[in-house]
This record gives sequence, C-alpha cells and structure tokens, in this order.
Amino acid sequence: MDVIALIGRILFALIFLGSGTMGHIGQRKGMAQYASSQGVPAAEPLVVWSGVLILAGGLMVALGAWGDLGALLLLVFVVPTAYFMHAFWKVDDPMQRANQQAHFMKNLALAGGSIMAFVLFAGLGHDLGLTVTGPLLNFR
Repeated sequence: MDVIALIGRILFALIFLGSGTMGHIGQRKGMAQYASSQGVPAAEPLVVWSGVLILAGGLMVALGAWGDLGALLLLVFVVPTAYFMHAFWKVDDPMQRANQQAHFMKNLALAGGSIMAFVLFAGLGHDLGLTVTGPLLNFR
C-alpha cells in the first residue's frame, strides 16, 4: 500500500508541478496578462509567487516532506484561484462560461484533494507511507 499511496501523491502533485513550472514561471507574462484582466493587482509578481507556492506544495506532497504543510499550501492556492480567476458567473459567452465553470470545478476538486491529503498527512486518517518526513502538524 505504501507504493500505491506514493503513486497517488505523485499523480495528485503533477498538475501543480506542471502548472508551476510551465505556466506560472515559464509563461509568467501571459499568465500575468490574464490575471491582470481578472483584476489581480501586481499580477506578474503574484503569478511568480503562486508558481513558487504550488511548486513547493506539490513537491512536499509528492515527496512526503511535511506533506501536511504542502497540502495546505496547495489549498491556499486553489480556493482563491477558483473564485477570482474562474468566476464563471461573470461570463456572458456560453462557451467561455462553460470553460470557466470547468476550471472552477477542477479547482474545487483539487481543494477537496488537498484537504484529504492534509487529513491523511496530519494523522487524522491513515499513514501515507514512503515519506521523507513526518507531518509538521500532528493531530494524533
């Protein structure tokens, strides 16, 4: 089961690792333009900061290095991003609205996964095996 948990953690973290490197950092100008169009102030520094945040959180979850903290970092990213960047209720065009709604729902699913990872890492559930460290926050 330890290997299966490790595979699950890596698969969960891949979206954050890819988005952090290829999107937020690799294409920060384009992402900053989009963030700015959504009303985000200081968009470029925030895009880079959020890229670092999700890279750190994704690596922490994948490696099991203070995975509980990593899961919380990911949660801190996905919830505001869902609300501010994918506000489908503000979009009139049906195609764009559906696209934004899909991204909004994806972020909510990732929030749920982050909460579940936090619970598991923090000791409220089961051990996640094959980790680099134990939890930073221990609720046992």
